Amino acid sequence: MPEPNRTDFDARAETWDDAQKVSRAEDVAAAMRRAVPMSPTMRALEYGAGTGLLSFCLRDALGPITLADSSAGMRAVAERKIAAAQARQLRVIDLDLMRDPVPAERYDLIFSMMTLHHVADVPRVFAALHSMLGPGGRVCLADLDAEDGSFHGPGVEVHHGFERATVRTWLAAAGFAEVVVGDCCRIEHHGQRYSVFLAVAQNA
Repeated sequence: MPEPNRTDFDARAETWDDAQKVSRAEDVAAAMRRAVPMSPTMRALEYGAGTGLLSFCLRDALGPITLADSSAGMRAVAERKIAAAQARQLRVIDLDLMRDPVPAERYDLIFSMMTLHHVADVPRVFAALHSMLGPGGRVCLADLDAEDGSFHGPGVEVHHGFERATVRTWLAAAGFAEVVVGDCCRIEHHGQRYSVFLAVAQNA
């Protein structure tokens, strides 16, 4: 599966934060808060952060958060939001684990929202995320359950969601323990409702 078109994300960045996506981030953040303990001592990274919607929802519960994204347009919007909010514990980096080496930093929590279905080789990224966690660190990964392709429509090279059993298998193969894949929320898109799972796993 080819890489997603970064230019498309760049072009959409300025109008990305609509009410629907803000509500989606709030729902995912609420599910994450229920699923894992959080504290201001935790170092976190959001992979595929986009404009930082999810990180902004969680910044009151966590310590330093790194927003990682491969789209220059999305990163620019995130940087402006951080400056406007004076959110000094947030920083933005350019990172694509299909292209870049694994960073040296280690984190207590790594999370993502609606990113995995844009990743060409999900097991490879899971292995990289595992190596980026400190002892006992966790991942929280929210994405689409398997769907019929209508979410993005024809001609868009993405995964059409995922079977939960497959996600469990990939996380276990990457070295994670205590893997749980459960309900997260439902989202409206183009007049249809889609279910979203939340996968939680721990660095053994």
